[in-house]
Amino acid sequence: MRILKMIAAIVATVILAAVAGGAPALAAGPEDSVNSFHETLLGLMKQGRMLGESGRYARIEPVIRRLFDIPSMARLAVGATWASLSQAQQEATAAAFGGYISATYADRFDSYSGQQMEVVGQQPSGSGVIVRARLIKAGGEPVEIDYVMRQNDGVWQISDVYLDGTISQLATQRSQFGAILRREGFEGLIATLHRKIDLLTGNGARAS
Repeated sequence: MRILKMIAAIVATVILAAVAGGAPALAAGPEDSVNSFHETLLGLMKQGRMLGESGRYARIEPVIRRLFDIPSMARLAVGATWASLSQAQQEATAAAFGGYISATYADRFDSYSGQQMEVVGQQPSGSGVIVRARLIKAGGEPVEIDYVMRQNDGVWQISDVYLDGTISQLATQRSQFGAILRREGFEGLIATLHRKIDLLTGNGARAS
């Protein structure tokens, strides 16, 4: 009986600890994902010079792969050609695309001079949500940013980004990728993406 009472006490303690704060947290909402991304970008800018190009890329790349729906974005950016690619080619394209997105953000958010980033609201959109946000430049000029969010396996991920409510990141990339695919095919697209990653992260020769 004494042993049974001890076991019951231990079980009760574990349950109370879980209720008090040890239980798994509820799934984060779409605004939480955007706020997490903003925190990463601000940290990147504040430590930009110290980290350098490759350091900024190493810092943001895993965040991009966690918070962005890279496979879906790669598929939409490639367009109709995606269906003709093998699974290995699709995976290679998604990997290169994720690296390119990461390198682009690492290059653009390289220094801090008082910029602010804030979420201003959200609205339903199709099968997901649009999170409306604002980047306030050092001089006070606001830049409107809309994040198209979709939930995958319980995680809200970014599937497209609109600047000033009109310029779609995916639409721009689809136009660029389509031109490369027509000229150089799949291998040319992969080579171009890796070349851009090397250039943006300081691993390749700088363009003159």
